[in-house]
Amino acid sequence: MAKERHKIIPASYLMIRKGKKLLLMRRFNTGFMDGMYSFVAGHLEPGESLTEAMVREAKEEAGITIAPKDIRLIHICHRYSVLSKEERIDAFFIADKWKGEIRIMEPGKCDDLSWFDEDRLPKNLVPHLPPILDHIKKGIYYSEAGWDKI
Repeated sequence: MAKERHKIIPASYLMIRKGKKLLLMRRFNTGFMDGMYSFVAGHLEPGESLTEAMVREAKEEAGITIAPKDIRLIHICHRYSVLSKEERIDAFFIADKWKGEIRIMEPGKCDDLSWFDEDRLPKNLVPHLPPILDHIKKGIYYSEAGWDKI
């Protein structure tokens, strides 16, 4: 009998940058981290690459079209989520170019979509983001988190 393989939940996050400002969206009515800010992000669908997921989520959540060549991978975090008791791989991309007007596309899941100075981000960020942002500022491309909480 074959042993079931280990499963990890993959997600892509997009830092959309305009000068020294970053686009953040506030979660609303999702049942998870509502009232907290995060990046445009989402889980991969079956058969989808990290880049494809990012392009799809940018369109679904912020109404913009991003070409795969215009996003760049800047960080990977392998983390254990204490809240969900799941193992995750989070890929963080950055984009400076896009087409279309940025707007809330899922008002049932997001109640604010705003630009913030990268040095003055809101205090109510999703908790796993501040250390990752610190790694990105330092040019660290890989991190692990949550394993000490198991």
